[in-house]
Amino acid sequence: MCEPEWPQPDRERMILPAPVGFLGTGMADPEPGLFARLDAGHVMMMGDNPALPRMPARPQLMDFFRLRFSDITARHLLTSAARALEAGQDEKIVVACLLHDISNGCLIRTDHGYWGAQMIAPYVSEEIAWAVQYHQALRYFADEAVGYSYPESYARFFGPDYVPPDYIRRDAEMAREHRWYMTSRAVTLYDIYFFQDTPVPDPELFTDIIGRNFRQPEEGLGFDSSPAAHMWRTAIWPNNFL
Repeated sequence: MCEPEWPQPDRERMILPAPVGFLGTGMADPEPGLFARLDAGHVMMMGDNPALPRMPARPQLMDFFRLRFSDITARHLLTSAARALEAGQDEKIVVACLLHDISNGCLIRTDHGYWGAQMIAPYVSEEIAWAVQYHQALRYFADEAVGYSYPESYARFFGPDYVPPDYIRRDAEMAREHRWYMTSRAVTLYDIYFFQDTPVPDPELFTDIIGRNFRQPEEGLGFDSSPAAHMWRTAIWPNNFL
């Protein structure tokens, strides 16, 4: 269950950003400065951060959409899933679209397909998790036979001369030969490659589909002792010092 409200509001709880948040940015390492401030009135952040909406005691999937995802990520995932649903796609593809960038929303952007697949693997079919993992690589490589072109926006994001690393090319080639190729490729087809201010689909559209395709643990995501529970807890308490 979520921790109780911090019992000593007179203390300032200081946040140390995760190393992936500042390495390579030119920012000075904030850790020594925060340590120097530790005293009776300053401690490190642990538990619920009052600057964030508090999660329910037993969080379910849509709680993370509402309370932890950035607006742009929630809009992106709901819109991608709605596009697949409107096209009459199988529920497994709708769910893969709904979850394909879940890591971006509340955890980490680097290698988001791989992180996201691990995060959802205990709760979805193996095929859905596979599709989420391999959309990471497939999106860089066109397949005109099924209507997928390299996104124009990627030239703006990465530059026109960007070349994906070898592991991405290797995984894309492997995925092309896999029996679930079109499940993952469909994620790239219904993905949105430049973020626009469009109406947000009603999350209720997916309530029944989630119920049939996402195993919500009774204890709540993060508290069921699954191999990915720690990833959901990280999203619940993203500012914990340890």
